[in-house]
Amino acid sequence: MSADKVLGVALCSHMFKVKALVDVSPGALSHASSKFGIPQDRTYNSVDDMLAKADDIDLVMYHVEQTVKSLRAGKDVFVEKPMALSIEGADEIERVQKETGKVVFVGFMRRYAEAFLRVKDVVQATPKGEINYVSPDRKKRAEQMLQQALGQRARNPADVETYRLLASLSSHDLSAMRELIGMPQSVIGAQRSPDGQWIWVMFQYDGFVAYYEVGIDNTPIFDAHIEVYTKTQRAKVSYDTPFVKGLPIKATLQSRRENGDFVEETIRPTYEDAFMLEYRYLYAAVAEGKPEDLVLFKMVMDALKL
Repeated sequence: MSADKVLGVALCSHMFKVKALVDVSPGALSHASSKFGIPQDRTYNSVDDMLAKADDIDLVMYHVEQTVKSLRAGKDVFVEKPMALSIEGADEIERVQKETGKVVFVGFMRRYAEAFLRVKDVVQATPKGEINYVSPDRKKRAEQMLQQALGQRARNPADVETYRLLASLSSHDLSAMRELIGMPQSVIGAQRSPDGQWIWVMFQYDGFVAYYEVGIDNTPIFDAHIEVYTKTQRAKVSYDTPFVKGLPIKATLQSRRENGDFVEETIRPTYEDAFMLEYRYLYAAVAEGKPEDLVLFKMVMDALKL
């Protein structure tokens, strides 16, 4: 795994043992190895070197190029979000995963939050046709990836900024949307700010519309939520900043009783953060064989062409 992933996995020592570190930064490797007790001879500057020398590795945590190499070396893989920055990269991972039969687990931690799963239960129990509206808030190698993902549009600075936002902050949001309400039928419309740092999209679903807003500004506050409006209730999951451990992710349910009373319920299922919950699912996928999004990116980018 890379040096920046050690802390979260170290907190799950009853499930995982860190056996080797890979990072292009010698400074990051040195710091992480000394802080978490990883021998220097178990640190590597490339995944090729690690796969050649560390034959006791079961699971690799990395990105597209390294994921494919690790799968072909017979390793299970935790691939960081987004799984790939292009459809071609995603297709390659899928193809090699099928060839090798190894586990590929994609790291979208928001989907594993207990509060999110409570809201998911509410949404999935809603009869078809009763959802009215959904609102989610929220150098060389890089050039090669952008060229592969965008083609000629990689020459347009606004398109580059938009795709970077989709591949970073938006990747969490769109993954959670896909888990909660499924894939949309189409993009009704999409717009962005002149600097590409804000995106507004309307998705058409079967019987309802989802409005998506995401942006980055200089106000130091983290504001991310998904809210589903049905005919009889509203269900909202709110995410706090992921950079402070242990902050609760909460679900808010609003409804009307038969006697006309308005009821609001706030649910905080756990103070265990979503990263730890995600690693539990990862362990189950690798150790117990439990089954484990780029199509949405393409739909948004295609809509922005119009």
